Amino acid sequence: MLTSTLAQQIAIGANMGTGLFIGSAKALYNGGPGWVLVDLILVAALLFFVVMALGELATTFPVSGSFVTYTSRFIDPSWGLAMGWCYWLQWFVALPIQLTVSTIIISKWDVNNIVPAGVWITLFLLITAMINFFGIRLYGQINYYMSMIKVTAVAFFVVLAIAIDVGAGPGNHYRGAKTWHDPGAFKNGMKGFCDLLVTAAFSLAGTELIGLTAAETANPRKEVPKATVQVFSKIVACYIISLFMIGLIVPSDDKRLTGDAEAPVSPFVLAIELAGLKVLPHIFNAIILMSLISVSSSCVYASSRTLVALAQLGQAPKIFGKIDSMGRPIPAILLAISFGTFAFSQYASSAQDIFDWLLALSGLSSIFTWTSVCYAHVRFRQAWKRQGHRLEELPWKTPTGMIGSIVGIAMNAVVMLAHFYTAVWPIDEPHDGSARAKAFFQAYLAAPVFLTLYAIARIVLRSPHVELQNIDLQTGRRQISIEELAAERQADLAKPVWRRAYELCC
Repeated sequence: MLTSTLAQQIAIGANMGTGLFIGSAKALYNGGPGWVLVDLILVAALLFFVVMALGELATTFPVSGSFVTYTSRFIDPSWGLAMGWCYWLQWFVALPIQLTVSTIIISKWDVNNIVPAGVWITLFLLITAMINFFGIRLYGQINYYMSMIKVTAVAFFVVLAIAIDVGAGPGNHYRGAKTWHDPGAFKNGMKGFCDLLVTAAFSLAGTELIGLTAAETANPRKEVPKATVQVFSKIVACYIISLFMIGLIVPSDDKRLTGDAEAPVSPFVLAIELAGLKVLPHIFNAIILMSLISVSSSCVYASSRTLVALAQLGQAPKIFGKIDSMGRPIPAILLAISFGTFAFSQYASSAQDIFDWLLALSGLSSIFTWTSVCYAHVRFRQAWKRQGHRLEELPWKTPTGMIGSIVGIAMNAVVMLAHFYTAVWPIDEPHDGSARAKAFFQAYLAAPVFLTLYAIARIVLRSPHVELQNIDLQTGRRQISIEELAAERQADLAKPVWRRAYELCC
């Protein structure tokens, strides 16, 4: 079983990878440091509402499948099926991406390609498989150490970036906030804002994984709320502070930020190189490589647990619902690992085109998932009241309440509109008509796929929208007496404010 510390490190391990260390380069180039900061804060606010809602649901119902189960139960099974399969596909196709990018990081050292990329793909895939075939506790411990290294590295970078910005290091060049004036903080106007809003949302995908760990924690009532708050605060702090410091050092018009298909550049490494430091870029590339392996293991964890939930709900083949005595869903893990071999498609251009379309199918799944979590929480609160329950019976109440979930739904809708806008009018708008059409469908294909899955499921499953009075509020619920909960809350209130804040956030 997992402790809150191990549970939160699984979510951190899934989140801090390609989006933070590599994808942020193009975001800075397209929108500038101003839009990077504004959009990260907006998406962080959105995520706060999502994880608070998820924390309340996961504490009350620490069941396998988490939000896949919640959406099927509180909204309707057809919605849960559509969202669950899209979410599974998101992590399923992400594994070969992480493996491919890992080989590109290796090429920074192996310039002459002495060791073929296929060898590295095989090695990293085997490491990923080994980590996932360990029991859940050992898996959590491995992710704990990997995540700690990443968080420590980001914290070290922030301190280093402050020193570089004020003039420490070779050349003693004081930078201050010059990059916010030249080339500027806000690039490409509304397009820049919308493009980076979508990028920020995709980069922070994975934070919701804390919900999937609820069923595997030793004491969900105490561990899940603490892990939920800590995951959110650590991830948001790492993203906002580190990328703010990068925006002070790296000019947003530096062409190296765009990289190319063969050699993406990390803005972290670029910031260190601009300071004239020689050894640290190699150390940071090694940390980025380790983070990609960590995310690879999280891809398998997330896709396998989601597939297990779908199978247990009767929405996927039953074989994928099997779990052994060590808590490992072996068939689901094997399926995820087998698709990792698609990373070898870099040797075949036709296969890469197929992969691009598979990736497009899952492009909006995080937004669908976040919206579904908020909507499921609204429905849960309504059913809880309709069936005569009091809020005092909940083992943990989100401070944002049902209003927070409604605001979360609205903010997710804004992200969807921003994504549509950038899909129709992208910053790098191709002039060729067919290329523009292809770019649009690859950006927004997930939306019609989700709606099609939902429509087919409604027809096949014949599942109506679940009425509030008929929602199951008992299965999987941890029964706790109101007196016991009241005593615990009184004991917490008796503690100093600083102590309560420390226990929740540290």
